[in-house]
Amino acid sequence: MQGGARVLTTKPILEIPSAYRAGYEKARLEDQEASDNYVRHTTIGDPRLDPVMEEIADLPPPALHRFIHAGIEQQQDQLKRAPKAMRDFFEEIEHAPEWFDYKACDAGIRAFFANANFVLVAFVAGVLIEGFTSLIATSFNITSRTVTGPGDRRLRQNNRQLMEIFVPGGLHRQGDGWKLSVRVRFVHARIRSLLAKAEPWDAGAWGTPLSAAHLGYAICVFSIRLVEQATSVGAKFTKDEIASFLALWRYVGHLMGIPDSILYADEAQAQHLIRTTLKCEPPPGRHSIEMAQAFVHNVPTVAGIEDPREADSVRGLVFRLSRALIGNELADALQFPRSNRLGTLYFFRMKQIITRMLKGTRSAHLADFLQLLDVSQYDDEGMSYVMPDHWHTSKQNPW
Repeated sequence: MQGGARVLTTKPILEIPSAYRAGYEKARLEDQEASDNYVRHTTIGDPRLDPVMEEIADLPPPALHRFIHAGIEQQQDQLKRAPKAMRDFFEEIEHAPEWFDYKACDAGIRAFFANANFVLVAFVAGVLIEGFTSLIATSFNITSRTVTGPGDRRLRQNNRQLMEIFVPGGLHRQGDGWKLSVRVRFVHARIRSLLAKAEPWDAGAWGTPLSAAHLGYAICVFSIRLVEQATSVGAKFTKDEIASFLALWRYVGHLMGIPDSILYADEAQAQHLIRTTLKCEPPPGRHSIEMAQAFVHNVPTVAGIEDPREADSVRGLVFRLSRALIGNELADALQFPRSNRLGTLYFFRMKQIITRMLKGTRSAHLADFLQLLDVSQYDDEGMSYVMPDHWHTSKQNPW
């Protein structure tokens, strides 16, 4: 052959964890490229941070916590003592990517606080439930942190991150939204490392714990599905506000380590990734059921409700709202109590409208903001950067 020997090139073999094979075979008939991309990311974690965590795996826990604290809080005197891999990582994430514009988030931030109560209801009763219907529930459920551990604390931490990323300036380098998002990234990387080596984890069936595929899907649910479900309970968003809302969440996804190859760029991509995920994922199983049930049962505790009858009433309302938001098919799969969806959202919306009429819009917005504070986790000692030191909650030191 002229010009030298012919070079044969072949595509790398796509690894498909067994739990995804049936769904993938159907999904690829409609969109092979998107389906290939999704299942490929089920075997990928955080391509940038995971190797760093492996390189520093022998660091004593106090040193690890101290260096993470120093990096996030910009304590340069302490950070310069950290391993080079960690110093390089923090230098790399110091500045926002070129595609992110802080001003583009302004409309989404205003819309969030104008609709805070509706967003919180959708977040707790819809988005968090829906987000755990993928096999990401397996990663969390095996640790038992949400089911038998301090589940109310986890829900409060989720609420706090939601609030902090929407505080004006919260995603600037010094903002708590930025710090919390990067902290979550480290927690995920730490759990991923510990869980991947744990006996209960079946990599052949499930791929990588807390995979990029699952986090890519979760950020879509936290963004566009949160808008849709908040609208269902009474929120109002313009097209510009929706685009701004999604731009903010996209940056949060970037901070949390979701690679660009599975991180949406706009609403159309987010919607398409959700459809692809639902086709590739197996039906919700035991882990999803236990996670969803645990979240609902923890809501009264987070809300500070101690009376048993009132707590049962609140759980019943959350179950009904959740069924109305996520649909009967998914609610049945999660073994939620059967109820009539008709009228649930209508009566909830009417109650909110009447409340705003009686209180006045400004007073209602203030009440919504205070409610967000009440159900968020704020520790007396400030933000903690202590990492889990075992994959199972019962064997972890407090963190």
